[in-house]
Amino acid sequence: MTDFSIDTDRLLGRLRELGSIGRDDNDRLIRLAASDTEKLGRDQLVDWIKHAGLDVAVDRIGNIFGIWSPTESTADEKPLMLGSHIDTVINAGMFDGCYGVLAGLEVIETLKAGGFEPSRPIVAGAFTNEEGVRYAPDMMGSLVYAGGLAVDQALATIGTDGTILGEELARIGYAGSHEPGFLQPHAYIELHIEQGPILEREGIPVGAVENLQGISWQRVTIEGDANHAGTTPISMRRDAGLAAARVITFLRERAKASNTPTVATVGCMEFEPNAINVIPSKATFTVDLRDPDEDRLLEEEAALAAYLATVASEEQVAISTERLARFQPVTFDAGIVAAVEEASAARGLKSRRMTSGAGHDAQMMARIAPSAMIFVPSIGGISHNPKEHTPDSDLIAGANILLDVVRKLTEPEA
Repeated sequence: MTDFSIDTDRLLGRLRELGSIGRDDNDRLIRLAASDTEKLGRDQLVDWIKHAGLDVAVDRIGNIFGIWSPTESTADEKPLMLGSHIDTVINAGMFDGCYGVLAGLEVIETLKAGGFEPSRPIVAGAFTNEEGVRYAPDMMGSLVYAGGLAVDQALATIGTDGTILGEELARIGYAGSHEPGFLQPHAYIELHIEQGPILEREGIPVGAVENLQGISWQRVTIEGDANHAGTTPISMRRDAGLAAARVITFLRERAKASNTPTVATVGCMEFEPNAINVIPSKATFTVDLRDPDEDRLLEEEAALAAYLATVASEEQVAISTERLARFQPVTFDAGIVAAVEEASAARGLKSRRMTSGAGHDAQMMARIAPSAMIFVPSIGGISHNPKEHTPDSDLIAGANILLDVVRKLTEPEA
């Protein structure tokens, strides 16, 4: 199974080239979904897909697919799908998402050049708006593709800049004609940088990702009374800022005291009137709860709700919540996970089973097909940051593991 290997220079060169597209005057990489800079990245990807001799298909939510169906006898088989995304956060690194898309394309080109005839079509895909920076929710393209969000509803989404996603996709030329889900995958595999510190810390080059954390996003709004910071006694305050601080501290202390992998984050916060000498009358903040076990995630949501009620009573404030996103934990296909381990061993590489702490398109695709992920190390566990880095040797190793797994899953029967 190891007599095929990817074209190292081609993969690494494309990663660098795509990583140069979307740079601003301060050299920050910014390719937000359906933006002008993401159009440039999409155009380059489509050029590479066409150069590889693959069919290009774009669906209504803007997902891009490069389709290899080499023989008429297998054209009607469900395809093996590979992929990720090419949109980025603001001031991003160059590997998140892009590595999985370009490695998927590289795998197809390698097999194609080597005369391999798969038992089913193989598809490399790039899903729209995985990051969710400009339009919410994140992982939108794959969510729509998997039937979890109506395409018309997604296209009507208003962005942080007031634009409408459907109009922006049309403007940049990526409002496709195919209905999302037009290709029903036989299986889906996503190669990705870990975005965490575990593989590097343990000196292991390959992660066989067996599950993915559940995610709960809420917006919490606390309303009190604005009053003078100097003349209002502490005992008479309805301080929305203090109430928010209590919630943040509660979340951190609860997570620290737990012997589970539960994590909790407050990532956004706003005060009103936001003046140095005025007691806040309103605090709005987000809560991100994650756990790979659904029962524990439900328990954490219930604990937060109970604590919010306590704070509302003790601080004499009004508290309301809004659910922004809720995804259950995902267990990936055991057979594909085992195939990743076997491919690693065949190439003399250590691997370990692990949980993904971040959300990925594979999380959505697992709703409609057996799915799994392959991780390679992230130096320092850093991602969503220009310091994001994975050594070339690890990038090559991960792509070759993907190649071997794809070959195994599409090997014609003897």
